[in-house]
Amino acid sequence: MTSPLVVPSRSAPDGEPVVAVSPESAGWEYVGFEVRRLAAGQKISLDATGRELCIVVLAGRVDVTSGSVQFDGVGERPDVFSGPPAAVYSPPGEPLVVVAADAAEIAVASAPADRAGAPDAYLVSPSEIDVEVRGSGSTERRIHPILMGDRPAQRLLVVEVLTPGGNWSSFPPHKHDVDNYPQETLLEETYYHRVSPPQGFAVQRVYTDDRELDETITVTDGDVVLVPRGYHPVGAVPGYDLYYLNVMAGPVRSWVFVNDPDHEWLAK
Repeated sequence: MTSPLVVPSRSAPDGEPVVAVSPESAGWEYVGFEVRRLAAGQKISLDATGRELCIVVLAGRVDVTSGSVQFDGVGERPDVFSGPPAAVYSPPGEPLVVVAADAAEIAVASAPADRAGAPDAYLVSPSEIDVEVRGSGSTERRIHPILMGDRPAQRLLVVEVLTPGGNWSSFPPHKHDVDNYPQETLLEETYYHRVSPPQGFAVQRVYTDDRELDETITVTDGDVVLVPRGYHPVGAVPGYDLYYLNVMAGPVRSWVFVNDPDHEWLAK
């Protein structure tokens, strides 16, 4: 039986979402997420009414136009396991058009925003992403900060994580589900998972202190896991590397988390 926290990818015509999460479908307030595959030369328009968007190029190259600002040839990697991404931030209310320079795959992250409080459109190139290695031993993973607190936005936080087969990530287990800044922030979150080779799988647990929510999920290539609240560690099984793209948003744009007290010692 599929967990209600899992949104599996599906077959879709080029240009249509292969996976889609909206605040309405997720039952929350902020985060929207989708993935689209585009044929070479294909053009799509995205709705930015009342929402800021971040286009992450998962594979291939695209031209992106936000209002009167155009970015050509965005993206250079063949797949998500081949280096840092390119991305474009687009403010709310600006017409957003994406044209595939060649066959491409994009992720679209969104969150509610006001134009007056949002920055103008800008490009994040792969060379501008400071790759970070986090953890050690069986918790080592590589981080690609795309749209975190050091880059301007009103709500969105976006980051990629690559976890080698056999390692754990988002570990020690942590949560960010209480609006109590600066001690903790409330952030809804999506995990978009890719597995290499793609026939593999990973494991993600989402649980709260009182265990009112306690799901252990088998993750396959292309799945999105919803994290409305609770701790959410991830394990990549041996032999299969794991990529995930995190999108977070909430009332305060700051990633302040709390570790599970039972496992806090692992952070020291």
